[in-house]
Amino acid sequence: MGHNRLGGGLPRTKRWIEVINLVGQGGSPEQVADATLDATEGQFFAAADDPVVVRTVWLLTQLPDAARVGDFAANLRALGMDVADSPSSTELASALGRAVDTFATSLGQPRSDLAEMARLSAMETVAAAAFERSPGLFGLNPDAARTAVAQIYTEQKFGVFARDFFARLTERTLVHYVSRELPLHVGSGERFETATEQRAFQDAVATHARQASKIVETFAGGWYSKARFQRDLTPERTARFIGYSMKKLRAELRLGAK
Repeated sequence: MGHNRLGGGLPRTKRWIEVINLVGQGGSPEQVADATLDATEGQFFAAADDPVVVRTVWLLTQLPDAARVGDFAANLRALGMDVADSPSSTELASALGRAVDTFATSLGQPRSDLAEMARLSAMETVAAAAFERSPGLFGLNPDAARTAVAQIYTEQKFGVFARDFFARLTERTLVHYVSRELPLHVGSGERFETATEQRAFQDAVATHARQASKIVETFAGGWYSKARFQRDLTPERTARFIGYSMKKLRAELRLGAK
């Protein structure tokens, strides 16, 4: 969903050479994931300082209350999301992506790969949350997306919502880099005999990222509940939330590699 503007370059560092060696010498998916994040650690931990990433996550925190009080479409427009009067989950996700695009353009500087991955991950998270909780067949209830998003305001459901976003972002970060190296190790005498084996390994790396994201769920729910109660769901507080969530994720991924 959305346009992919990710750069094609790989890190050219000693740590990235370690990733390549791990892949070629039989490292586990967990070990490769850990080494990949080491190689891209600067980008991964830059999330809290990236204004586009912060804007993306802040918009996610605003959606439940926008759906619960007043005119949903009008509330979304006030957030910079251009939507029809009764947006579907797909329209809502697309509007979120465009709003982030507009914000990024207003900064007058190139966006980072991580910012684009955050945008795409947020769009997928919103579409999935609204679709999975919509009653009946998709599209039959014009108010289904609003109803679904309104339910995310609880501590437990926001925790699940945030976990899904961070899982998608971490998975996308890892796969963005690893997927460029793995095909070079397919063939007779290589790490993977077939492309099927290579894809299975890549899927295992992605699964590891999704499992590690569980560590964020309870923390995110508690953070959101407290910030919402204190009426302090600001971009500044969101940036601190992102930073701490990324640290927790990094620690969990490293633990899984041991």
